[in-house]
Amino acid sequence: MDELNNKTATKESFSEDGALEVKTRTFTSKGLFWLTTIVAFSWSLFQLYIAYFPLNTVMARSIHLAFAVTLVFSLFPLTYHKKAFSKIPWYDWMLLILGAGAVLYPFIEFYSLALRPGDYLTRDIIIAIIAIVILLEAGRRMIGPALGTIGFIFLLYCYFGQSMPDIIAHRGASINKLAGHMFLTTEGIFGVPLGVSTSFIYLFVLFGALLERAGAGQYFINVAFALLGRFRGGPAKASVIASGLTGMVSGSSTANVVTVGTFTIPLMKKAGLSSTKAGAIEVAAGVNGQLMPPIMGAAAFIIAEFLGMSYTYVMVAAVIPAFVCYAGLFFIVHLESSKLGLKGLKGDGLRSSLKILFSGLHYLIPIFVLLYTLLIAKESPISAALNSILVLFIMILLQGPIKKIFKKERVLLNDFIKGLKDIFWAMVNAAKNMVTVAIATALAGLIVGSISLTGVGQVLAEVVDLLAGNSIILILLLTAVMSIILGMGLPTTANYIVVSSLVAPVILLLAAKNGLLVPAIAVHLFVFYFGILADDTPPVGIAAYAAAGIAKANPVSVGIQGFFYDLRTTLVPFAFFFNNKILLIESIVSPNDPKSISWITNPFEILLILTGATVGMFAFSSALQGWFVTKCSYIERLILLAIVPLVMIPNICVKNLGFIPNEGISYAIGFLVYFLIFAKQWIISSKNPSLRSGNPAS
Repeated sequence: MDELNNKTATKESFSEDGALEVKTRTFTSKGLFWLTTIVAFSWSLFQLYIAYFPLNTVMARSIHLAFAVTLVFSLFPLTYHKKAFSKIPWYDWMLLILGAGAVLYPFIEFYSLALRPGDYLTRDIIIAIIAIVILLEAGRRMIGPALGTIGFIFLLYCYFGQSMPDIIAHRGASINKLAGHMFLTTEGIFGVPLGVSTSFIYLFVLFGALLERAGAGQYFINVAFALLGRFRGGPAKASVIASGLTGMVSGSSTANVVTVGTFTIPLMKKAGLSSTKAGAIEVAAGVNGQLMPPIMGAAAFIIAEFLGMSYTYVMVAAVIPAFVCYAGLFFIVHLESSKLGLKGLKGDGLRSSLKILFSGLHYLIPIFVLLYTLLIAKESPISAALNSILVLFIMILLQGPIKKIFKKERVLLNDFIKGLKDIFWAMVNAAKNMVTVAIATALAGLIVGSISLTGVGQVLAEVVDLLAGNSIILILLLTAVMSIILGMGLPTTANYIVVSSLVAPVILLLAAKNGLLVPAIAVHLFVFYFGILADDTPPVGIAAYAAAGIAKANPVSVGIQGFFYDLRTTLVPFAFFFNNKILLIESIVSPNDPKSISWITNPFEILLILTGATVGMFAFSSALQGWFVTKCSYIERLILLAIVPLVMIPNICVKNLGFIPNEGISYAIGFLVYFLIFAKQWIISSKNPSLRSGNPAS
């Protein structure tokens, strides 16, 4: 869901000059419009059907991908133009029919292929090659050339293995073996990533689309502004909270930015923030939406599948890091507002705020159903999503008539029809939003399949081990840089799959060599966190382009400023890698066995960990911004930086600093020093209140 709107889900995106650029066809023909609409709606119906009546995994994945390929070549033109295409050209009809037919082949020939595993016919190989080529073109249209290029390079590596340098050489794979492995088994295109897209991700995307259609998105924005709009820098703070609330149910960076930013960015500018900073704050807030449970980015579902653990536990592990990231951004916004001397918006008082808060409490019902099913009933994510979707169907159908009843107005048949229409269009939008995820996960399967076919993972482990010199810090930095560089051209899900497949096993190996027993989920979340920076990393930061278009600012400047705000996010993965308690993990027996994890359940210990991580993030943010209550001196900034390890990785401080006997003392020292700096600046600024504000924005 990290790419739900990242390149294509909306009809329009923003070009570098801030102008609207049409990326999907706008049909003048009602026949073509309704044809693509019915295909999209049918996809959603199919996903609901297989959730209730499970289908063989290969069959389900094949049909899932066929729907995606059909929508790619019917909706997305060969190249982007300012003018929308109004018809589907002959070559796209050809690609659509060939592509959909080819990816349906494992479904059509399922029983025949099952009777002759590995014994491929000529037609099997020809269709496999056609499917791979067409998927590469679909990927180029959806997410640019980067992922397809990487996949193609891996295919070349598989084929020319004997010609490679000695350190990465292998015996090579014939065309028959390569095509069969990638397309006719569950090791390649139809592997785990596409399986997760088919079984989990789609349902959660549909849940988010229904909730948005019901009006929850606007409600979250209204609540955030009602509660925070009148305070210093209120619009920017409201933007952070609204993005966090929207991120709970969308899991998409760009969807978050477009949904919330359309309303918040103009108000931030009105309050005194520059166009660049207004756009950057929304980008940073929107990107972090992928981190926020219960519906995280698509990669989080793939983490659960890769590690063989329940998504519920992935969600539990992500709670404190996500909260800390948003708290940090909220604090950065407060610091920026103080530096610029910004004021809040005029509010209508507490009564109005409470009225807005209570007006949409029913939107929380499906979220509570989702959380109850996952956390208390401990049912599967599929069951949780289905229960929540059913609640949303009923809610959308009845909320209009119920509102009329309370207003003592007459309820008409049209009120129920409107609810049915809302459900219909939400299902259509969910399908269009899923196209990118389905294509990206299918192409990522080429990389995963190449690793399993060639054994390059073990070779890479030796190479990285040599480069890192047995230093766990160095390999983590290399992994972070690799994720950020790949993020310039890959969406988050694909970025995570590529990096985790290549590097995660190496990190676990080196951690063991360094005497660190690190759970695999910490490593995979580490990769995930750096992967989300894909959406604001120039030059291909899609969320930054969307925000820049709304803010009427330079997208590169917005991306750079957003990345600067997101530097606080880079602190969190390093912290939870070395201090697994931030993930609520008390101890583990085996890094790769999720069942060996002992989870923290003591509420006082959880509160201490949360407080320590939050104080550490605040201290880091103040050091980064050079501002706390007032402007910080260089000495104060250095002291604030020194507080960070004391409260975020106290276990490492105890291990390496002899004067700290236990983690409790480490926390106490950090909290005390932080309070002393706060007290000192507060006392000084009380005598001269003008020190608490910088120069007002021009």
